[in-house]
Amino acid sequence: MIFTCRTFVPISPLLLNQLLPIKFVQQHQHLSQAKTNLTSLQSPVSLLPLPRFIASNSWWNWNWNSRRYCSGVVMASVNGVQDPQSISYLRQQEAAEIDEILMGPLGFSVDQLMELAGLSVATAIAEVYKPNEHNRVLAICGPGNNGGDGLVAARHLYHFGYKPYVCYPKRTPKPLYNCLVTQLESLSVPFLSVEDLPMDLSDSFDILIDAVFGFSFHGTPRPPFDDMIKKLVNLSNPDLRPSKSPAIVSVDIPSGWHVEEGDSSGDGIKPDMLVSLTAPKLCAKMFSGPHHFLGGRFVPPPIVEKFKLQLPAYPGTSMCVRIGKPPKVDISALRENYISPELLEEQVEADPFDQFQKWFDDAMAAGLKEPNAMSLSTAGSDRNLSSRMVLLKGFDKEGFVWYTNYESQKARDISENPRASLLFYWDALNRQVRIEGPVAKVSEAESEQYFHSRPRGSQIGAIASNQSSVIPNRQYLHQVYQDLEAKYSGLVLIPLLCRRGYLMILSHSQYLYFVLVKSLTSCFLL
Repeated sequence: MIFTCRTFVPISPLLLNQLLPIKFVQQHQHLSQAKTNLTSLQSPVSLLPLPRFIASNSWWNWNWNSRRYCSGVVMASVNGVQDPQSISYLRQQEAAEIDEILMGPLGFSVDQLMELAGLSVATAIAEVYKPNEHNRVLAICGPGNNGGDGLVAARHLYHFGYKPYVCYPKRTPKPLYNCLVTQLESLSVPFLSVEDLPMDLSDSFDILIDAVFGFSFHGTPRPPFDDMIKKLVNLSNPDLRPSKSPAIVSVDIPSGWHVEEGDSSGDGIKPDMLVSLTAPKLCAKMFSGPHHFLGGRFVPPPIVEKFKLQLPAYPGTSMCVRIGKPPKVDISALRENYISPELLEEQVEADPFDQFQKWFDDAMAAGLKEPNAMSLSTAGSDRNLSSRMVLLKGFDKEGFVWYTNYESQKARDISENPRASLLFYWDALNRQVRIEGPVAKVSEAESEQYFHSRPRGSQIGAIASNQSSVIPNRQYLHQVYQDLEAKYSGLVLIPLLCRRGYLMILSHSQYLYFVLVKSLTSCFLL
């Protein structure tokens, strides 16, 4: 068996959910029999003990319903960003009225809304412009609420690992704004006067936050903001823009734009990113930059109903959501600067299973979703490789367990060529683990024990979904499920119609490798 851990992986996997018990067994006498159990799938109708790899553990909080909910939220967001015309855009009067209702009968305070708005701006920036490449940020803040949003965003960006600077020439003499300034000063965030700003902002900053004027602004900008807006205009003009120009991020409205008519003259700021707040304003329809986000995940149902708002769903726990398709990118130009804590040879566990346990615990502690997701690769007698995502259900000193149907393509591959490879990918930790070895079946009793440990609906679903086979349509699958529900409605135990489960056997002459970003290799001989 080859067991490889490394802290670099090029892509992120998509998770699937039809799985099967497979055991990779370490036949080594000195290894202990201590087991690490990953799942607690005991259902109310389960009358059989769980198989030896499956037992109660607080880790198992991921169930089908939560995974389906998360997938639904993400897909709703993906579908929403494809059509910017399907969402609502506010006129100036509507935007003002929404603020009045929020801070009136709905009980929001201005500082609360400002905090949520600034956090949304910071998270949108972090979504696109990573701190290792765009570290120096200048927040240009106006005298009103839009400027307050910029102050809050600068504070959050500091905590996100950026190096923010603030230009706040017309300070608002109110306690709220004074507190925002004090908070930044406590972080030693530099405040720059207009006179202190360099003539060429492109040499000193990677990101410029335009938080000067919001949707309530009227008239013509006055000093010193008129000159500052001109600087931003010149930097966003493709004819005048230097080769290495900072990204311009406008908060809610590009400063100087009409809230409804937009940049009617064509001489205004052309930001790279627009972060609309609460709901996009009408002028946002004229935004042509590559990155449009909606921020402010706080709009309550009464506002949505009163103004008949159509807003995209926010993915996961994010405070921002992209509007419109992301820009096309040159795949060859995509690069990531992988920065990880130092891993020395003396820090590597002597036993590779202990090392896996340590890294798996790290993935759990980091809050990674489904850290047990892994790519399973097989090849049949034709030697054609095939990979798919499955979920690890348990591991111990003997091996690793997952589940699928014996009639599936992966099971057919294993029957013809009883070897497989697993790959775990933990993006946030810059780590991956690869395991390779021969495979054999587990006992029928263990297979049945696991099947009956699953929730009843999951058992029926496993029988209904004939893996790796062609079906006429989605309705066919729904009908099969309903028929099985009716068929087994009077039974406490649903019969297992197809066995599932494998055993991977490791020989004494095989190696386990731990690799760290092309610079460290630890080799283990079993």
